[in-house]
Amino acid sequence: MMIGMTYFLKLTAFVAATAFVVEGQSETHTVTFQNLCSTGVPTLKTYNGEILSTGPAYTSNGSLIAAIAYLDVGCGAKGEGCTLIETTLVNPASPGTGSSTDINLIPPHSFSVPSGFWYYNGCDGHGANCTDADCPSAFHSSTEGGVGIVCLAENVNLAITFCN
Repeated sequence: MMIGMTYFLKLTAFVAATAFVVEGQSETHTVTFQNLCSTGVPTLKTYNGEILSTGPAYTSNGSLIAAIAYLDVGCGAKGEGCTLIETTLVNPASPGTGSSTDINLIPPHSFSVPSGFWYYNGCDGHGANCTDADCPSAFHSSTEGGVGIVCLAENVNLAITFCN
């Protein structure tokens, strides 16, 4: 009886682990760029500096956590001196959780080019646009709240536009 129970517990753990891996692999998010400026390189990085894309669409197989995007027109390594778009694209694990994206003009970031983002494949059209340094859709200080745009759809994608 003990061997049967041990086998059952191992089999149950294997099935649960396999289901978790398969479910985790099914999550994908794509970030696309449209650069309407006559200069600059669309750049997508992890917050720790790993370059994910310098123009082409990027698809993550799983969550995309704490990524930054900017049009590199002489920006610093983390987008300093430029309009920064910050995003986390993740399938909701519980009610009220999910993807979040914002525009950051908190120093050392500053307005460089008109920039905007919009979700698609879920929360279609929800986003923000920043056309000047006084942009009400952007964070200007670390004490501000309420300007990030949340999306609770699974496998949502993000379009980022420069000089729109």
